Amino acid sequence: MSSNTNTTSTNSIFSDLKHDINPLSWISKYRRNSISYLIIMVLFYHLIGFVIMIAGSVVVNTVVNNYNAPTIPLSVISVIFAGPFEETIFFGIPFYLTGNNLVTLAGGIIWASLHILNTPSVQVSSLAYLTWLFVTPSIFASLRTWISGKGWFAIVAHSIWNLVFFMAGCGTGEFACHIFNEKGFLIDIAYITTSIVFILLTYFLYLRYENKMVSKSIK
Repeated sequence: MSSNTNTTSTNSIFSDLKHDINPLSWISKYRRNSISYLIIMVLFYHLIGFVIMIAGSVVVNTVVNNYNAPTIPLSVISVIFAGPFEETIFFGIPFYLTGNNLVTLAGGIIWASLHILNTPSVQVSSLAYLTWLFVTPSIFASLRTWISGKGWFAIVAHSIWNLVFFMAGCGTGEFACHIFNEKGFLIDIAYITTSIVFILLTYFLYLRYENKMVSKSIK
């Protein structure tokens, strides 16, 4: 009996994964929102981003003459707090303000598009094309996590991924290893303060959104 139950549960999980991996479901809620399930989906979208980035690098290096992938100064503080800042302003706030998945998707598209400007020099030969290609699938990971009621997970996952990426680049010499911004500690203070403000605003909008949902269900 227990074996049959476990088999049924496993089949159900695979069925949900199959549904959520289908591109036709990419602007809808996940069928499950457990932490383990969300981790699988985040890794899924990052894997797609990695494949697109690798394929895109061939195109970019062929089309753009003398292309050099840009690097900008980063610090541990900035990469960690970019998570709550970006997730709230581009996903959480749009969603809780409107309750509309498409509006939230638009916020995600703006977020991904801005990554192409992660460069010290805005020139065709030095734009961050590969970064933009890599993060584009993550639009759907963040969107779906927020509308599935796990915005906090989107924030934490974003910050952890940024930190892992930074540490890998730091270890290989791609990034300079700085805990604080080399241009001044005040920049890091601004990151932290702004992130806290947007988190609080998002929480306030979340409470308002939940109250609206409760009112609708009563009516």
